[in-house]
Amino acid sequence: MTLRAAIVGTGAVAHLHAQALVADPRVDLVAVSNRSAERREAFADRYGVPGRHATHTELLAAEQLDVVILCTPPDLHREQTLDAFAAGVHVICEKPPALSLAELDDMQHAADTAGLAFAIVFQQRTGTAAAHVKGLLDDGALGRPLLAQCQTLWLRQDDYYDVDWRGTWDGEGGGTTLGHGIHQMDLLAHLMGDWAEVDARLWRLARDIEMEDVSTATIRFANGVVATAVSSVLSPRETSYVRIDTELATVEVEHLYGHSGDSWRITPARGVSDELAASWAFPEVDEPSGHEPLVRAVIDALVAGEPLPDLVTFARRPLELVTAIYASATHGRPVTHASLDADDRFRTALRAEVTDLRPR
Repeated sequence: MTLRAAIVGTGAVAHLHAQALVADPRVDLVAVSNRSAERREAFADRYGVPGRHATHTELLAAEQLDVVILCTPPDLHREQTLDAFAAGVHVICEKPPALSLAELDDMQHAADTAGLAFAIVFQQRTGTAAAHVKGLLDDGALGRPLLAQCQTLWLRQDDYYDVDWRGTWDGEGGGTTLGHGIHQMDLLAHLMGDWAEVDARLWRLARDIEMEDVSTATIRFANGVVATAVSSVLSPRETSYVRIDTELATVEVEHLYGHSGDSWRITPARGVSDELAASWAFPEVDEPSGHEPLVRAVIDALVAGEPLPDLVTFARRPLELVTAIYASATHGRPVTHASLDADDRFRTALRAEVTDLRPR
């Protein structure tokens, strides 16, 4: 069985998807769309794509497809996803999947109604090392998890925001929390499970944008773990870092945009035997995180006619976390699932109150 795939949007992340598709013999990349003829042709020429269209509607009307990958700005995802499902096509959607929980719920409802797959790209969940750590935590091999840190400390200067849709609520839907920090918070939640309470602040310290350039949050998970999360676009030494302290060990991963086995380490607590610590060793065969294992997992499921794996589901959980951060910062109080579900303002949009500390 060979799946016919298309990519909508030809920016930097689209190349990662194209490379993943080209590497998989079960998939033919048959079409691409971009309003810019120059960019569309250059991308299609590079990957030998025959179908070339200006818009996603033209692409869906002209091509017989099994799956479409959306590599477009987040404000376009809802419309493009609904159009794809109406055309009977499975969807792989880049993050953030939507600008609000209401939009995401619409997209998931359309997928469920049509009986089609809706896969979300949070590639930090992938990789053999992440799977190994998740197995240790799920099995209780490291003891009870207690405390965690989640840091997305990146640098985005003024030229990054020169793109017309960036730096605006309408275009991006949120600041660094939604656009960047969501990846590491998703990885933390993938390892920890559901969240219970969020207490957060949003800050605008330097960038001339509508949203936050820094956020700080305390997250209490349902399993009792207390975590701190910091997201920033102001950090010259860039890093993405997750740390989990358990009864028996500290688990850490530090990287920038993707991790491998070398990015992870497990430090045993004093008194833990060498034999027990050795049982936590990472697998010798190491596949880094990235788009290729994520896309492969989706293709595996589609070819086998099976449900999508955890690697590409639970899209609502990271968006809930981000929404809770925006809601907590705006209302000035902790947010729970119950209070978030009752908050119509933040169910439909993430426009939040940001404390502006820029020099005047």
